[in-house]
Amino acid sequence: MTRVKGGTVSKNRRRKVLKSAKGYFGSKHRLYKTAQEQTFHSGAYAFRDRKQNKRNFRKLWITRINAACRMNDISYSRFINGLAKAGVEINRKMLSEVAIDNPALFASYVAIAKDALNGKVVSSAVKAANEEVKKAEPESSADISKLTVAELKEMAASAGIEGYTSMKKAELVSALSK
Repeated sequence: MTRVKGGTVSKNRRRKVLKSAKGYFGSKHRLYKTAQEQTFHSGAYAFRDRKQNKRNFRKLWITRINAACRMNDISYSRFINGLAKAGVEINRKMLSEVAIDNPALFASYVAIAKDALNGKVVSSAVKAANEEVKKAEPESSADISKLTVAELKEMAASAGIEGYTSMKKAELVSALSK
């Protein structure tokens, strides 16, 4: 039987493992066997922590909402229950952003939740709060710069700006902010 060493296939496989183990401490980035073991563990840790990250962010959002609720004399659980009864469908991430950026709007959500807890019909209040969100966020140049080029071109077309098709993003933003 002839001896088979694997040649380039084995070398490439080992090189790939060592490349993925780059930056590890000690022999974990030098020796194939320990590098392979560490990359397996690293993959498991990465998978676990991607799930953990979602939990951590949800905890952060809930903490922020709770702090804003306490400032408005309501507990977090009663606030969320009131929003559910009122039929307001807004996720915790958006609620925490609203609590930070727009306390007046958050106070209106608290009022909606309190009304729903007291048994009042609040469908018109929900519509008013949604309109308030649209009014509270006027399109400034900072907000416009977050849009894509396609969205900016649509806005330029509706604004009647000539030559918008050949403009770059910075030019579109400056033209729309005038």
